[in-house]
Amino acid sequence: MHSNFDNLDPSDWSAFRAQAHAMLDDMLNYTEKLRERPVWEAASPEIKANFHTRLPQQGQDLATLHHQFMHEILPYSIGNNHPGFMGWVQGGGTPVGMVAEMLAAGLNANVGGREQMPIEVERQILRWMCELFRFPETANGLFVTGTSIANFIAVVIARTTCLGTQVRQHGIPQRRLSAYTSAGAHGCVAKAMDLAGFGTKALRQIPMNEHYQIDIPLLAEKIREDRAHGYQPFLIVGTAGSVDVGAIDDLNGLADLADTEQCWFHIDGAYGALGMMSDKIAPRLAGIERADSIAFDFHKWGQVPYDAGYILVRDGAHQLDAFASPANYLKRETRGMAAGSPWPCDLGPDLSRGFRALKTWFTLNTFGTQRLGNIMHNTCELAQYLESRIATEPKLELLAPVNLNIVCFRYVGSNNLTVETLNEMNNELVIQLQESGKVAPSSTMIGSQFAIRVALVNHRSNRIDIDQLIQSTLDIGNTLFGLTNQT
Repeated sequence: MHSNFDNLDPSDWSAFRAQAHAMLDDMLNYTEKLRERPVWEAASPEIKANFHTRLPQQGQDLATLHHQFMHEILPYSIGNNHPGFMGWVQGGGTPVGMVAEMLAAGLNANVGGREQMPIEVERQILRWMCELFRFPETANGLFVTGTSIANFIAVVIARTTCLGTQVRQHGIPQRRLSAYTSAGAHGCVAKAMDLAGFGTKALRQIPMNEHYQIDIPLLAEKIREDRAHGYQPFLIVGTAGSVDVGAIDDLNGLADLADTEQCWFHIDGAYGALGMMSDKIAPRLAGIERADSIAFDFHKWGQVPYDAGYILVRDGAHQLDAFASPANYLKRETRGMAAGSPWPCDLGPDLSRGFRALKTWFTLNTFGTQRLGNIMHNTCELAQYLESRIATEPKLELLAPVNLNIVCFRYVGSNNLTVETLNEMNNELVIQLQESGKVAPSSTMIGSQFAIRVALVNHRSNRIDIDQLIQSTLDIGNTLFGLTNQT
């Protein structure tokens, strides 16, 4: 006997299956033919207006919505899948990750807790990360949206470890705590201090040395000065792959200082930490195994589709102290669906959690760390190639050392122009490069100089894309600077 109640499954499974296959084929075709498309294209006001409609009261045909997606959404994304995308540190994803995400969506698992295999998949990745970073069996970890949240979790753990679990009931006492990071650290570290209740002024941003690393002697001096003024240092944040130039701090030096000062040692390794998969990059990360916690993203160098951030904590007990919150509706058992404690919700702020681990599990199993590590090294070699191309072009100037896979340079032309004029012209140059659809770098400031910032993360990028970047930069730069007829 059929129920009178409606549900949301297809009324015609055969028709739905055909439509679903067409949607999958379209995305595979899109990925296969990325080079035939522009990197980025701005949507017209008319297309944007199509998304200013009222809340739908009645449903539409799935094929109609698929058509709208293909023509009004897909062509106007930011383009980080494309090999010509060089703007920000964003991975290119893979077809493997895409279909794995489809499987996860079909399973629709809430991986906040309870006895289920998706949590075992996440725990296997924890064990793999302990192996990769040489962390002990006491470690724990958690999938999150990205390193911004992972860094926030690390600050909360450091706070609770320093002040005791009573801070969760009574708040931060009237004690002046201080944390330390590089002036080149990502802005999410300061935001984490804000969200954790310390305020951004409690974070000391230490100047960098000539290698764009945190200046450890200056850091030690600042800690001594703070102690003399009644502050209690509790956290040192190192960087493995800085946002502007890809620099790696002296991690062993920071670990030594953190031991001496009894501070929690956290590493923001948003993209650089996974360089441990490469035999050629891993030596530059010496000391990462001594961290109390590491934050990183599988969706950057690891090429997992967005989003898949991770926080790894050396002593999982500290993570439990910071986040576990017993409640009647989350009662644990030794058998049944409520078994399997501790749950992921005990390790971070989220109870509702998607199955991010599955696309990561598929990626690691399909490609292996050796191949992924080779991809990472390839992007660094591309950066070296770009550096060599810049060196042979008199109209271009390198603005910072090439550490990993980020290159900062500018167009200088052949005239003696002021810094302000060069900055304005290079700013316009970056925008025109993006609007060209051929290559898409971003920008940053290196001191007072505006830089064209090239982040080579996509596994699809190759020397053809670097050559296109150089040629487009020269063509647009020559026009902007009035040097069209000069070679």
